[in-house]
Amino acid sequence: MKFVVAIASIALAAGLVGCNSTAAPEAKETAAPTPGGKLTGALEVQAFQGGYGIDFYQASAKEFEKQHPDLKITVEGGPRVWESLTPRFANGNPPDLTFPGWGMKHWDLAEEDQLVDLGPALDGKAAEGDGTWRESFDPQILALGQLKGVQYTLPYYVMIYGWWYDPEVFKKNGWTVPKTYSELLTLSDKIKKKGMAPITFQGKYPYYMIDGMLLPWVQSIGGIDAVNAAQNLEEGAWNSPAMVQATERIVELKKKGFFQEGATSMSHTEAQQEFVQGKAAMVPCGSWLFSEMKKTMPATAKMEYFLPPFIDGGKGDPTAVLIGIEPWMVPTEAKNKEAAIELFKYMTSLSVAKKFVQEKGTLMAIKGSDDGELPDVLKAPSKTLRESKAVYSVQFRHWYPTLSTELENGLTSLLNGQLTAQQFCDRAEAAADKVRKDPNITKHKV
Repeated sequence: MKFVVAIASIALAAGLVGCNSTAAPEAKETAAPTPGGKLTGALEVQAFQGGYGIDFYQASAKEFEKQHPDLKITVEGGPRVWESLTPRFANGNPPDLTFPGWGMKHWDLAEEDQLVDLGPALDGKAAEGDGTWRESFDPQILALGQLKGVQYTLPYYVMIYGWWYDPEVFKKNGWTVPKTYSELLTLSDKIKKKGMAPITFQGKYPYYMIDGMLLPWVQSIGGIDAVNAAQNLEEGAWNSPAMVQATERIVELKKKGFFQEGATSMSHTEAQQEFVQGKAAMVPCGSWLFSEMKKTMPATAKMEYFLPPFIDGGKGDPTAVLIGIEPWMVPTEAKNKEAAIELFKYMTSLSVAKKFVQEKGTLMAIKGSDDGELPDVLKAPSKTLRESKAVYSVQFRHWYPTLSTELENGLTSLLNGQLTAQQFCDRAEAAADKVRKDPNITKHKV
């Protein structure tokens, strides 16, 4: 498997944008635990509470406390945990260890010297085995947490983006999973004639469609270079032929009535509930889908993963997989850095990582964590990732939030019939150009 991943890289501001400097930003502080040091005191963990919850982190903390009875750990969080953490970082009172969620601009924190360089800790001993902690991670996935070569964040689980279907429903109706866009059109016509919506989507959160349709189809048509060019703010990349043609596929699906009616007003769980209730045959989503929906799934419902249908005749890689990571970090103002690092070492040990895979049904950044028998819902994502020749990641959303917001607003307008494919792409390019020309916005490179 060849990894073609997006690694954050600063272009060093106003007058230096485009300069080929490779100097890493100077980290305010590095952290390597003291071998054999006794862990004591209080340790606070704050984590984003998404589809996987925070119960596993809390249970891991309790187990770690048993090994270190002089350490008292609190693990808290919420679905918008970044709202409480933002002022805490500003006031110099952050938690010791955190995954602050997607509302926190963690690369800004790194640039402001508010995050510890975890490289020295990675070169220390792992929680299990004889190797280093660094050797526990897949190196290409680990690289997603680097800014100009400095390891400011560490990955935990790996999110695999794609589409989902119910294999029992497909088997009952004699339907075959579509591997290409033309097969998708043929299948969707059959599904619609059965009285079921072929595709539903999380309309209130358009980034699901950006990750599940738009960018995978840009990759299909123009290759990963076309996706990276857009993320790198290259002129004309957001209204390139590949981008326009990918957007035209979304418009075609809408015009043919293959999207579920009313999906543009649905939240992520509302659309996903329509899928698990059998009202829609397919839904784009990440590998957290089962964990997020298992409590409301009918007992007879099943779900299985497949890659977004490849655009016929495209020059991209039909095995390419879009992935994301969950970034964990240690603030420079943390009061118990050593304990924070040792706890996360324990959480990323192979034995604990395997438990997370089994309990939460997702893949991990830890080597060997998907060895052995996997939950049924994870078998297809694991197989797809193992057999992929290229992996890529969306980074621009965290680098340029104003661009991301404009893309989402534009996509909603597209789905509501207010924009053509070309108009959407021109709007996206205009938003990218605004960021491109703003000297106050630090530029990044894939």
